[in-house]
Amino acid sequence: MIPQQPFEPLGLPPSPHTPVEAPPGPLLPVISPPPPRDPFWGYSDVALFIGFLLASALVSLGIVNLTFSLLPKRYQSMVAEALIAQTLIYVLAYSALALLFRVHYDRPFWRSLGWVRSPMPPIVIVPGGALTALAVAFLGALIRTPTSANRITEMLENPRALVWVAIFGLTLAPIAEELAFRGFLQPLLVRSFGPVPGILGAAIPFGLLHFSEYGNSWKHALLISLAGAAFGWMRYRTGSTRASVLMHASYNALEFFAYISQQRDLHRV
Repeated sequence: MIPQQPFEPLGLPPSPHTPVEAPPGPLLPVISPPPPRDPFWGYSDVALFIGFLLASALVSLGIVNLTFSLLPKRYQSMVAEALIAQTLIYVLAYSALALLFRVHYDRPFWRSLGWVRSPMPPIVIVPGGALTALAVAFLGALIRTPTSANRITEMLENPRALVWVAIFGLTLAPIAEELAFRGFLQPLLVRSFGPVPGILGAAIPFGLLHFSEYGNSWKHALLISLAGAAFGWMRYRTGSTRASVLMHASYNALEFFAYISQQRDLHRV
């Protein structure tokens, strides 16, 4: 037997069991979510990080000064005190920043600051840092940068202190400074003003950071700002803070080598 289809009389409204097609209407546009902001932090976070640094400095200097004041005099060392205090400042400030990234933004710390593999090989990056040091030295000679004693040269007078300062200057110092200026500050400035202003905008405070260390010499601050611009170009070109750290470390290595060679020549004379 052939099954009978339900009969709908002509002129009568369709049965409630009969499906009714909806009249064609305008298609609604598909709205895609906006792309994530890169970097995801803002200038308020920069101000907050500066506050972290100031608070970390107060806590670190207080702890280190108190600790060394309780030690016998033969264990007291200006170099050790300075390096330990600086290390503690870095640890506290970056721990606070990592906590901010995780709690407020749910983002990782290292990768957010560009700690990724560089597409440029180290065999290119390392000579780039050395060439930057040579260029800065040449410019320093042109503008007659003073060579008077300063905090850095005073710390390097002791051969044992020179070893510790060199280790610090080739490892922790480049990492901490590049994370702050090229990993944290520069991407924000590049997003706001473009690559060249962003790179220079991060390089200038980097140079000013070393102003007092070199006897308040504006020429030293200028040269270090230029070096910072070279590190910033590397960060922008590769997208990797690792690359700028490696370039910074090779720059410092040649600076230390030149200083040691100069001191040996002076002692021979």
